[in-house]
Amino acid sequence: MQTLAVVLAAEAEEGGSGLDLLLPPIPELIGGIIAFGIVFLTVWRFAAPAFNKMLEDRQGAIGGKLEEAETIKAEAEQLRADYHADLKESRTRATEIVEQARSDAETLRADIVAKAETEAEEIRTRAREEAEAEKGRALADARREVANLSIDLAEKVVGESLDHETQMGLVNRYLSDLESM
Repeated sequence: MQTLAVVLAAEAEEGGSGLDLLLPPIPELIGGIIAFGIVFLTVWRFAAPAFNKMLEDRQGAIGGKLEEAETIKAEAEQLRADYHADLKESRTRATEIVEQARSDAETLRADIVAKAETEAEEIRTRAREEAEAEKGRALADARREVANLSIDLAEKVVGESLDHETQMGLVNRYLSDLESM
């Protein structure tokens, strides 16, 4: 700091002001202004349009990418909406399928139960019929046996051979009378 003060003090004694130190001589100042003007005009004429074109291209590219991003976003939203609609439809369809399966199972169960009851009734009916037939066969066998025994007994009691058909008629009439009682 002291050296600057010494330099300024020396200048002041020489009769110059400190402004002379800051300003260049006038011819240099005019030359600098002209050189600056030439450089400025050259930059303005050649570099500025290229720079502006580069900025416009960059702005266009960014704008295009933004539009593309918006388009992709809209497509993604549409795909998402379609996915949710498909998912909802799939769930609805799955519910319908389950309900249909339950309904079919219930119908099938009712059919099987009805068929089983019908078959059981048929089996009971056949069993009754077979029992009745067996009872009839057993009664017929018993009648024949009783008739044969009666004829054999009557032959032994009478001591001679009897007409078999006549005796059978008598025995059958006697058995019929017994059954009607």
